[in-house]
Amino acid sequence: MKRESLDMYDDRPREMTAYLRNYGWHFNKKLCEFAISKMKRLNPSTGKKERIEPLTRDIVDEILSKYNIKLNNNILYDYVYVANMCKADLYKSSVPDEQHLALYIKDTIDDIDAPDGTAMRRWYATMIAGGEPIEWDDVL
Repeated sequence: MKRESLDMYDDRPREMTAYLRNYGWHFNKKLCEFAISKMKRLNPSTGKKERIEPLTRDIVDEILSKYNIKLNNNILYDYVYVANMCKADLYKSSVPDEQHLALYIKDTIDDIDAPDGTAMRRWYATMIAGGEPIEWDDVL
């Protein structure tokens, strides 16, 4: 049984509603770039947080192709966001190398019990919890 999302009853800024009407709970290029711009990774040599060098869509496509990974449920830039989130939070730790990065992207995007838009919803929840504003009209 498919359930309706409980956030459908939330009050949203007009610009957010416009974004969701156009793209649903998925990353377009501008929102993906914005989300990635907020990502940081702890530099073990300095102990400081540093921005990551983003993986572009072309680079992510090359990585997936190199390991013969095909995504079945990707929409727009969701997989690019997932790749960069993995790079920022898990790469060279629980995701030890590029091949496992590709597998992580596949597992996350094609997760059979994840509702539509899960990647963006998780990101949005993190932004809200962190008090980070989103200028929705900038990413339309």
